[in-house]
Amino acid sequence: MGRLTGKVAIVTGAASRAQGVGNGAAVAMLFAREGASVVLVNRSLERARALEQTIRAEGGEASALAADVTQPEATEAMAAFAVERYGRLDILHNNVGVGAGGNTVTVTLDDWNRVLGANLTSAMLCCRACVPRMRESGGGSIVNVSSTAGVLGLSGTPGAAAYAATKAGLQGLTLSVAADHAAEGIRANCLIVGTVATPLVAHLGEEARERRRQAVPLQTEGTGWDVAWAAVYLASDESRWVTGVMLPIDGGFQSIRPWPR
Repeated sequence: MGRLTGKVAIVTGAASRAQGVGNGAAVAMLFAREGASVVLVNRSLERARALEQTIRAEGGEASALAADVTQPEATEAMAAFAVERYGRLDILHNNVGVGAGGNTVTVTLDDWNRVLGANLTSAMLCCRACVPRMRESGGGSIVNVSSTAGVLGLSGTPGAAAYAATKAGLQGLTLSVAADHAAEGIRANCLIVGTVATPLVAHLGEEARERRRQAVPLQTEGTGWDVAWAAVYLASDESRWVTGVMLPIDGGFQSIRPWPR
């Protein structure tokens, strides 16, 4: 406990969309348990306030804020709110993400632009708003959330061109931010998340959930808490010499392959 004591964090897409604990909620809760003051950013203020109450009931500090982080004025207001409320800004966790089916032949332009805005443009806008505040605080840590879909070509699906492209782009953005702001003490790293079980994918059903588990070399199911503990490390001073890293949280999915017999 106390690994983030005295730090102020923003978590975008913090509240889960359905019953259960998603990646963003787990990150927000662990940040607060480790001593950070957390700004919970969500389009739904109701869900953000419910998460705020959960954190406060545990003795943590959090404040809910409704914002659409695909809009420049919203991200600027978000960063200003954090500093006005808590006096500084140390951590930005970019967790917003949406998907859409379709390959390059079938994806609609509306879906492409919607996914691009939510998954990639939002992260850029959040960084643009938060980096100057982090600079004023003496440095900071940015944690972006990508996916194995942005690293591997996954066959046997109806296609996810927009999702995969934006998640790959998020990795490039991470490297750029890390390079551009390293001398200012601002670190940027990226979590490459695999087939974790969260409320976002609950609609796939139990059979799909089991197939996803079996595809993982560790043969176990990942959760939002696995993602959150990695985020705590990257947000904390324990990782003070770590920047520009793509950290897989995937049970070995990217690294381990069956040996042909």
